[in-house]
Amino acid sequence: MAKLGLLVSPLLLSCFVVACSSTPDAVDESADELGAKFGGVVEGTDEACAVLRAANEASVDELDEGAALDSRAAKAIAAARAGEDGRAGTLDDQIFATLAELDAVPYVANTAFRKLRRHAAATGSYGCGVVDVQLLAFNDFHGNLKPPSGSSGKIVTGPNASVDFKEAGGAEYFASHIQKLRAENPNTLVVAAGDIIGATPLMSALFHDEPSIESMNAVGLDVATVGNHEFDEGPEELLRMQHGGCHPVDGCQDGDGFEGARFRYLSANVVSERTGKTLFPSTTVRNVRGAKVGFIGVTLEGTALVTSPTGTVGLSIKDEAETINALVPELQRRGVETIVVLIHEGGATTGLYSECVGVSGALFEIVNRLDAAIDVVVAGHTNAAHVCNLGGKLVTSAAAFGRLVTDIDLQIDARTGHVVAGEAKNVIATRDVPKDAAQTAIIAKYDALSAPLANKVVGTVTGDLLKSATTAVESPLGDLIADAQLEATRQNGAVAAFMNPGGVRADITFAPSPAGEAPGAVTYGEAFTVQPFGNTLTTLSVTGEQLKTMLEQQWSTSGGVEKVNLLQVASTVSYSWDPTKPLGSRVDGSTFKIAGRVVEPAATYRITVNAFLADGGDGFAILKSGIERVGGGLDLDALIGYFAAHAPVSPPAANRVTKL
Repeated sequence: MAKLGLLVSPLLLSCFVVACSSTPDAVDESADELGAKFGGVVEGTDEACAVLRAANEASVDELDEGAALDSRAAKAIAAARAGEDGRAGTLDDQIFATLAELDAVPYVANTAFRKLRRHAAATGSYGCGVVDVQLLAFNDFHGNLKPPSGSSGKIVTGPNASVDFKEAGGAEYFASHIQKLRAENPNTLVVAAGDIIGATPLMSALFHDEPSIESMNAVGLDVATVGNHEFDEGPEELLRMQHGGCHPVDGCQDGDGFEGARFRYLSANVVSERTGKTLFPSTTVRNVRGAKVGFIGVTLEGTALVTSPTGTVGLSIKDEAETINALVPELQRRGVETIVVLIHEGGATTGLYSECVGVSGALFEIVNRLDAAIDVVVAGHTNAAHVCNLGGKLVTSAAAFGRLVTDIDLQIDARTGHVVAGEAKNVIATRDVPKDAAQTAIIAKYDALSAPLANKVVGTVTGDLLKSATTAVESPLGDLIADAQLEATRQNGAVAAFMNPGGVRADITFAPSPAGEAPGAVTYGEAFTVQPFGNTLTTLSVTGEQLKTMLEQQWSTSGGVEKVNLLQVASTVSYSWDPTKPLGSRVDGSTFKIAGRVVEPAATYRITVNAFLADGGDGFAILKSGIERVGGGLDLDALIGYFAAHAPVSPPAANRVTKL
């Protein structure tokens, strides 16, 4: 900042009128004469680190009285830390990452720097060295306040998944594990890689995911990137999740206001087409005992393909790696050398939950393109679980639904800002710990409000209906949902139905849920958890050739990596496919049948899909060409109607699609 030197300023003149208790820190002729900068403190040294720690951490009283700063300088430092809202401990709080940033604060100049240096040395409280920083990371929580059931509530721990597993998840247990790990290291930040909300069970979805945000506030989440499901209700609703306020239609049903997220959402690559600005901040920097940790948050570039079309209207989503790499120099200019990426994109592995075996997928292609300065990549989206060290970068993911917490330990040299050592492990959020009281209170409140609807029995089953494939291609629950959608739209001329596997969100189990219904009973809450998106059904006309193209679009490549997204089919559909054949030629047309008859390329067929697929979602672009569209009811209503008409429902045989 400009120094006043020998100029007679209004500030100096005022001292002739009113007695000044001390020389204002912004007026320091002797320091200018000596040519000193920052009071002789040199950027990047131990002294600089200590001065910045004092400026970032000391109270106004300590700065004013202990360090003997001019009171205006002390107040200005505190005001700068508090951010635009003027309140400490809120989302816009700032830290001083460099001496230059501190020097830009009004009333701070050479005198203030010398006083801060002396105070830091005298107290011994702001020394800098290697700081043990702990990051506790997770992803894809999806509002699972209550313990998830079936396969969604287990972590496989050995080679035999049927016996080698631990039950895990549930906000009460998840939070207890977070608090236990936090107690082991006070230098802890809790971070998330997206999809905290969206595609949530009824308890959260019924209240526009306000319960999930309240749960994360109670956990003490610090920073999160935006995932694709954060956009399920559109950007304006997501902004409400951050900033608070009641939903304009039916918000705050509990009678309380909604304060919004206390944690900071980031998304560097989601840009408003109207303003050209990012919807959320791109980065945030946190000071941990002098160690500066910079976070970059990015969202899945393909969000528009896997989210309701209205969810990202008016937004442009940029390439993840290019966005991240462009922000690295900006953080480094701020004196940040420890850089953590929170990315809502994932891959796949063949190993156990804390291993790094057989990695593949888009995430790892992105990691290969990242700047060498990146230290940690916390990932999500694919619900994978892994801990990898790739090219000096820790690359982690913690499954989904609050079943795992990734414990990342970084040794950071606060003087240089660099990570000198780092390791990570996935910790299972087992259910053998005491329940977190704050989470119990949140669950009890919303359970009471949602129970009359959630606990209503809508059908019965004779066995588990699993969302995961029991063969290489078919999911019993996915096939049953396709059957339900076909039955619900027969009056619209439908002869077949197809269901995207990503829309099947949970198992339906024979065993009683926590609600305590009888074995085999299916509650509305369970059915909602399976189909939470509120998709309407669409019956449309396509040619046999277009249907064949749709099936071929189940396989695609991105960045040289093959992606597979196998549709679940109604009982009227059958075909076989060969994984050794090239893309676009894998389905054997002679085996592709509807109602037992080979599909003819030139013939027209009426099929039913959900509105998401009908608009080309999940990469099935050919469905946008469908004509003679007729809207139907909700996907959830079709499923509930099927349960009512066919009780008890048995798991369908997985014999509709054959992998050669």
